[in-house]
Amino acid sequence: MKKASLLAVATAATFMAGAASAATLDDVKAKGFIQCGVTTGLAGFASPNDQGVWEGFDVDFCRAMSAAVFGNPDKVKYTPTTAKERFTALQSGEIDVLARNTTWTMSRDVNLGFEFIGVNYYDGQGFMVKKSLGVSSAKELSGARVCLQSGTTTELNLADYFAANDMKYDSVLFDTADEVREAYIKDTCDVYTTDQSGLYAQRSVISDPENHVVLPEVISKEPLGPLVRHGDNAWGDIARWTLNAMINAEEMGITSGNVDSMMSSKNPAVGRLLGASGDLGAQLNLDAKWAYNIVKSVGNYGEVFEKHLGAATPLKITRGLNALWSTGGILYAAPAR
Repeated sequence: MKKASLLAVATAATFMAGAASAATLDDVKAKGFIQCGVTTGLAGFASPNDQGVWEGFDVDFCRAMSAAVFGNPDKVKYTPTTAKERFTALQSGEIDVLARNTTWTMSRDVNLGFEFIGVNYYDGQGFMVKKSLGVSSAKELSGARVCLQSGTTTELNLADYFAANDMKYDSVLFDTADEVREAYIKDTCDVYTTDQSGLYAQRSVISDPENHVVLPEVISKEPLGPLVRHGDNAWGDIARWTLNAMINAEEMGITSGNVDSMMSSKNPAVGRLLGASGDLGAQLNLDAKWAYNIVKSVGNYGEVFEKHLGAATPLKITRGLNALWSTGGILYAAPAR
């Protein structure tokens, strides 16, 4: 087949895929719930509690989307996915949105045909070791056995870092984060590497967390965020503005506790966001109070962060880069107007 014909077929296939996926909002409304892809279990981000109910930072993004669409945060079903499975699940339509500590990269955005709707957690890859190893810097790890999860950006970052520093290592690969943690605990390897958020999450569920240290080096940029399929613009808009609404609400001082009184705020931007004036919801084919429902039932970005990841949790993660731009971080949302 000639190149031109091949291009025509590829273009047609892309168009058909986009057309087929464009009705996700209608499909979600028809079935009455959002199918959300999450991790197989990562403390603080997404894991089932003792009652089997999923909870965490990423789970609350799915709940916020549900609140925006249905006015109810609990119209969600969760599909646990490994790093290898997650993209196939989204491409195939098994899930409607993926909210699973996934790094926004060019190839995932372009070649795999996904649309990242924003960054909900700015992260970077790091290393965790046992204190007994006596290591204080990643540059002391030459010759180490390194445990990591396959199918992630972690593998290439690790190879690049060790090559750049003229160090050698042996990689020990596993499919799930739980398997990596167990191997690390059993001394199958000397080092655990993944995004620093993941290291804090895994350390929090180890029986002796005080005996494990996250080294200071951050060796990559890992902008994590939810994603949908390309060609699914209406659905992508809802996901994007769900995140923006949570960030903007924190910036405006709107919380789950004061959102009702803020409905009468004299600040026009607050009124627009909460649906007290205008009707931004109509642009998304949602109720005028879509953002109000998010904040009332789930919370603003800062509330969700502190609830699942912050100082009062076992993870004890500081906001850092994930603080608002106005308070020293880089978290910034487009205005709702």
